[in-house]
Amino acid sequence: MESTPKLTLEQRGKLLLIGINRPYIQNRIDPETFRALAKAYYDYEHDANLRVAILFGHGSVFSQGVDVDAYKALTESGEPLLSGNAIIDPLGRSGTHLSKPLIVVVHGDTWNMGHELCLLADIRVAAEDTRFGQDENTHGRFPGGGSTVRFMRDAGWANAMRYMLTGDHWSAADAFRMGVVQELARTQEEALQVGLAIAEKIASCAPLGIKATLESAHMVSDPYEALALSKLDSQYASLYKTYDFMEGRLAEEQGRKPDYQGK
Repeated sequence: MESTPKLTLEQRGKLLLIGINRPYIQNRIDPETFRALAKAYYDYEHDANLRVAILFGHGSVFSQGVDVDAYKALTESGEPLLSGNAIIDPLGRSGTHLSKPLIVVVHGDTWNMGHELCLLADIRVAAEDTRFGQDENTHGRFPGGGSTVRFMRDAGWANAMRYMLTGDHWSAADAFRMGVVQELARTQEEALQVGLAIAEKIASCAPLGIKATLESAHMVSDPYEALALSKLDSQYASLYKTYDFMEGRLAEEQGRKPDYQGK
């Protein structure tokens, strides 16, 4: 299974299609996949022939989020998730933004980091079967990839807290109602076609104007946003070392409700 590419890259004219390709594990993101995505974003940013990128998922879901066991091993090793210069953090925690448009097309389960990758997009398209989730708090973790900043910003405080604090999932229609998704499509295939159609329209525009539009819009961000994003890694890593995190993993393995102690 793991011999297949975890991330696919396909150039179609001025468009770059980036596909998360771990369907055998519900497209859960492990460190290797995350690093490949960081490299893909960097290469897209620096390729003058490319004007729009589209991120999507192969298989029946977009992504069920983090490959927890793989990330736990990374945290315990002390090795940095990202290092070097030829990368752009796919979760935008470093404050470095793509200067070119990113469209994300989602379907099926779009949970946790999957949802956070979606939130970083400039335009979001969802199939009607999309099931969003940000349920880390039910597992002894927390939304450490940017949802505490971007979900709250885009959906409004109470809408975001309604789902992040309870761990309840929500539908594509709910996401559209909250303004987090801009386009709905009946199926996975139609959603990708909608994303491609939007990308083609953007790619036909003057690229310097598109870049200036994005640059200007990013300047409006709350001055505390960068600070909040910069703290996420240390906050997330600290929760992996708690009793509650281990209890959450054990309860999941044993098929029972976890008994969290706040320690």
